[in-house]
Amino acid sequence: MTTSLTLGHSILSMPTRDSKHVAVKFKVGNSWTEKSWQEYFQDIERVGAALLSLGIKPGDRIAIMANTRYEWSVTDYAIFGIKAITVPIYQNNTAEDVEYILNNCKARFLICESRGPLKTYESVKEKCSFVEKVIVFEDNSPNAEVITWDKVQSMGNAYLRQHPNCYKEPCATLKPNDTATILYTSGTTGRPKGVVLTHLQAFSEVSEAFPFAGADTNDVSLSFLPYAHILGRIEHWGHLYIGFTMAYAESLEKVRGNLTDIRPTILVSVPRIFEKIYAAIWAQIQTQPLKMKLFTWALGVGKTVGEYKMSGQILPLDLLAKYEIAKKLVLNKITDAFGGRLRFAISGGAPISKDIALFFHSAGILVLEGYGLTESTAAITVNTPFNYRFGSVGRPIGEVKIRIAEDGEIMVKSDKIMREYYENPEATKEVFTDGWFHTGDIGEILPSGDLRITDRKKDLIKTAGGKYVAPQRLENLLKLCPYISNVLIHGDQKKYIVALLFLDRPTVENLAREKHVKFEGWNDLVKSSFVQDLMRQAIADANSQLASYESIKKYYVMPNELTIEAGELTPSLKVKRKVLDKKFTSQIEELYA
Repeated sequence: MTTSLTLGHSILSMPTRDSKHVAVKFKVGNSWTEKSWQEYFQDIERVGAALLSLGIKPGDRIAIMANTRYEWSVTDYAIFGIKAITVPIYQNNTAEDVEYILNNCKARFLICESRGPLKTYESVKEKCSFVEKVIVFEDNSPNAEVITWDKVQSMGNAYLRQHPNCYKEPCATLKPNDTATILYTSGTTGRPKGVVLTHLQAFSEVSEAFPFAGADTNDVSLSFLPYAHILGRIEHWGHLYIGFTMAYAESLEKVRGNLTDIRPTILVSVPRIFEKIYAAIWAQIQTQPLKMKLFTWALGVGKTVGEYKMSGQILPLDLLAKYEIAKKLVLNKITDAFGGRLRFAISGGAPISKDIALFFHSAGILVLEGYGLTESTAAITVNTPFNYRFGSVGRPIGEVKIRIAEDGEIMVKSDKIMREYYENPEATKEVFTDGWFHTGDIGEILPSGDLRITDRKKDLIKTAGGKYVAPQRLENLLKLCPYISNVLIHGDQKKYIVALLFLDRPTVENLAREKHVKFEGWNDLVKSSFVQDLMRQAIADANSQLASYESIKKYYVMPNELTIEAGELTPSLKVKRKVLDKKFTSQIEELYA
């Protein structure tokens, strides 16, 4: 695709859009506030003018360390329009990572959400010599040196009065090869690398991925993924390009309540959100035998209906009648949990279990899996509402070309592939061969033309017997158990596979109380025969679907849950395997003793 267009054109089109159409919604106090596209543009223009008044020049890096919120979007587009470069930082990054990113990209400004991330920055402030100014969204900081969000607004208004076209003129001259953003990888394998994405990559992705998936201006989404993650950022860019309404969730913890408030028609998420909802549903049902029987019957009817839909067949009248009963008694309660009008959800960032996707499909929720990386500006393949196969990640988008290398690695050539790793020519050179990008993932192209992912190339375990095992498959099988939150599979160069099981504490404790299991504390419950029996059954269920060489021979039930704050999970909720292998060496060695 050759184009001179950028998202700058989409920004400048905002004032001409339907003034009655809601652009964004966000919570202020206890009520939802709405903004039109015209109001949205004015906010963007004002912040862009303020940044210019503070001395920002084209190519300057501005870091944003905040949760997903309206001000994040406004600032990102403000930075775009004045030809500067946005550098997102996860709000829960360690001080060490914050220091590294700010220095690596040489950020001139840092924009923080509130006192929390500001405190993280201040702990490394003396080592970040490039940062000249700090802005805060929420004016609750005692630090007089920071610039408040109210001050930014007044500065922007004053500068616009003197220079009315200061934002529009540079925005109109954005070029596809101009750098738009530098996103730092979440560091599952070590030090974060800065992925340089230009306006060509951003426009190529949103102009092809969203129409391909079937999004349109009438859609409504609920945005909750962090914008430091490429998938969250693409949702926010896609909303601008397509023009659908986007609401900002209050927080990850409040997503379920916000879903029923906003009633989205499309949803962009990572697998962990679906896993948690799936686990919560099963944990509730499994303790009620009578409801369990009805629930299983309704799901069976939904599964049969889903098979008819996938094959394009008309539903027989008797099946349709059963389906209406199943919906009324059971299935509508599941769809209502998502707001009741969800057309489809897109899952990315990590593989989703085929069983979980099928479960939601049977309940009337279509979860479409896509595939991509930060380096590919998110999706390069995606299932669509008109062509989906569970267990696959869909077909290539637009001009994307895919081939499978001799060792099974997926190779990609596309406008969506990053320009480079920032100031890291060695790492950049390692991932390109004759213009083809090495994804690091193993996969195959199915006869239908859809791509199926097997595992991460670096994650594959080679047993002492020479057999290759894909740990993600084993982990996803075990996470079908509603009482397991996370799993670490180990077995490289060993005679057999072992697992560390991390429990979903609230779910396990609730079940124990319902079963009248006596326990003095959490550690006591973890060691109890009750929990050990639960885990033994979960291992047996997983092993029944595995070959002998990949089955789990021993396991250890861990007393703690994995967290982002402890550095055990990435901000996109993926397990940091190398970190955990090192952290839990004694437990792993005990399993091989």
